[in-house]
Amino acid sequence: MKRLFSKKVGLALTGLISTAVLSLSSGHVTAKETFRMSTLGPGTSPYMVMTTFANTINKNLPEYSIVVNATGAATKHALDTSKGKVDFYMSSPILHHLMSNQLAMYQKIKGVKELSTELRTIFNFPMGVYHSVVYADSGIETMQDIKGKRVFVGPPGSATRRTVVQMIEAITGYKAENDYTTVKLGWDAAAQSFQDGNLDVYFNPTNAPSPAISQMALTKKIRFLGIPKNDLEGNEGVTALTKRPGFRVTQLKQNTYGENQVNTDDVYTLAVTVGISTNKNIPEDVIYNMTKTFWEKITDQYDNTPWLSNISVDKALVDLNMPLHAGSERYYREIGLIK
Repeated sequence: MKRLFSKKVGLALTGLISTAVLSLSSGHVTAKETFRMSTLGPGTSPYMVMTTFANTINKNLPEYSIVVNATGAATKHALDTSKGKVDFYMSSPILHHLMSNQLAMYQKIKGVKELSTELRTIFNFPMGVYHSVVYADSGIETMQDIKGKRVFVGPPGSATRRTVVQMIEAITGYKAENDYTTVKLGWDAAAQSFQDGNLDVYFNPTNAPSPAISQMALTKKIRFLGIPKNDLEGNEGVTALTKRPGFRVTQLKQNTYGENQVNTDDVYTLAVTVGISTNKNIPEDVIYNMTKTFWEKITDQYDNTPWLSNISVDKALVDLNMPLHAGSERYYREIGLIK
């Protein structure tokens, strides 16, 4: 993402000092409205989609500026957005379900149900599939083989971490920290640690082919672990995972990552939907303009950025369990997506 350069200029008006973010446009100085966006770290599909959203808005709507922060977990980003500390964050149907029902990581947070009502969706998109990567020469061929290993299951406090731990236990019966060691890193640090040989298993829910995982496969052969076919039916733990909001079973194709992917069969795994959401108090016209601009400009990037073809307006309302922002809803009614 290209850097955004801006400077604050103090203007004295009737004895008061106000601050404006300035940008140069066609030789004139014009005021921009700046918004804050929180997303997952580089190497994740939400990072790529959300920075593409920010770049598209920054390039085509000069009156707005979106500044991206790619640190932390979506669970906290949701809270920050509900409180108006952040303007956009990566949402997900399961995360909103947990927050609005005060479950899991939100169980002890006072007033979290009421805070969840402050949130609104702009659009949903496929986050991708749960990749569970090992190096082919590691001796790890199935989930059963991760006993005693060092495993990245997602950043601390993340919904991904909770999902992966539950998936491993449903398939193997293994419990985190007793049967294998979870490594507490962020997304970017974990990918680098796996490449450096400091991790045995690396999990990442992302669109395939993932640039981060493609990088891993450049120099070494990799294998993907998956859900055994006989666990897709009759395994209550696996079934419970696939029935959560935004989740389903899918397959990671055997040739997705080229010659260095050693799988001889497609791998069953989980797919998940996420989205870009905001606070309901952001003005309707602002979100309408952003939504309209993003969808009108995104198709121009499909040829140069193939993975973006997974992001399309016809999927914008898939797995929706949060109200749409009034501005987005207005646009979707305008194009006939909502009757």
